Amino acid sequence: MTAEVFLDTNVLLYSCSAAQEDAGKRQVAADLIMNRPFAISAQVLQEFIANALRKPRLGITESNIEATLQLAAMVRVQPVTHELVVSAVMLRRRFQLSQWDATILAAAVELGCPTVYSEDMNDGQDYGGVRVVNPFK
Repeated sequence: MTAEVFLDTNVLLYSCSAAQEDAGKRQVAADLIMNRPFAISAQVLQEFIANALRKPRLGITESNIEATLQLAAMVRVQPVTHELVVSAVMLRRRFQLSQWDATILAAAVELGCPTVYSEDMNDGQDYGGVRVVNPFK
């Protein structure tokens, strides 16, 4: 299973959001999920569930969470390992990122994904061979 892109948590959240103000982003996220071979990490899944439960304004249901977990069973999911955390620490220090964002980038590197779709990092920036694209811009 080859993935062209790595999806950050916000893509999954927008794909399930029932919030009216997220309608445009929901469509963009759904298009990415349906039309691009993608990968994610266990961290992304955990962040998705935590935010879905913590942010009731999104209207994400248990059914949405279950559907996302089923979708994840069909794509590459990078586990968070000791080696991944060590790689993330190096990226965090080099690019002055949060540990969470650095771990996203390290997972993308590990999976061979040259592009990360995220609205949380600098759009267009290359982070050690992985380019971040904000699909919602």
